[in-house]
Amino acid sequence: MPDATNVTLHHEDTGGDGRPVVLIHGWPLSGASWKDTVPALTDAGLRVITYDRRGFGQSDPAPDDRYDYDSLAADLADLMERLDLRDASLVGFSMGGGEVARYVGNYGTDRVHSVAFAAAIPPWLEKSDANPDGGLPPEQAAALQDGLSADRVGFLEGFTTNFFSAHGDLKVTEEQLAEAREQAAQADLDAALACIHSWLTDFTDDIAAITVPTLVIHGDADAIVPLEVSGQRTHEQVRGSELVVIKDGPHGINTSHVEEFNAALVEFLGR
Repeated sequence: MPDATNVTLHHEDTGGDGRPVVLIHGWPLSGASWKDTVPALTDAGLRVITYDRRGFGQSDPAPDDRYDYDSLAADLADLMERLDLRDASLVGFSMGGGEVARYVGNYGTDRVHSVAFAAAIPPWLEKSDANPDGGLPPEQAAALQDGLSADRVGFLEGFTTNFFSAHGDLKVTEEQLAEAREQAAQADLDAALACIHSWLTDFTDDIAAITVPTLVIHGDADAIVPLEVSGQRTHEQVRGSELVVIKDGPHGINTSHVEEFNAALVEFLGR
């Protein structure tokens, strides 16, 4: 089992006696990206924990530059153990779905009640001869890294616009877009670059290990992680999983379609 690197993570915990739910954010945001979801979950009587991935938000970057999914999942495992979370639900948005999958693959489900994949990258985003149904060729991932390195501000402006757009139309307010860009600006550049490469990780075996109730929720107009590449395939590979498709939903559905997203998540987590 991989050892965790000693990284100080920022986390927030609503506390209470409710069943714990851990929300894991996407790239290049932070735990603050869940601000529209946390109240809905606490109103449903759940205890909600958010945290910033290593190198993002208020968390420290990795001293050894490790941003592979074994290391990221080890951070999640450390948090689960440190807070002694049991019978917990894990909700992973975008690349956060990778932590959920790899956590189950590496650590099992003894502490897990259920899992949810929201606009998430599993089962295998890389497009290659071995995985022709993927959506991200390695050379495209490298081009994204080059673009971020060359013009961080310009790259993130374009990426976040696409993040919240469906069929070319922005689905959030300018204020919400500005908040996302502020979160993105907090990320350590080396962490942001390394995590782009991590998106190519194969989670097929991790997904196969899931035996707990599973929700897959995805927008049908996701231009970052297309439904047919990821959400649909995860649903097909996890026996008994539930698929909720949000019409005209972009990648950032937890912000653009708050009511639909929260309703589906609360209903699932309440079971």
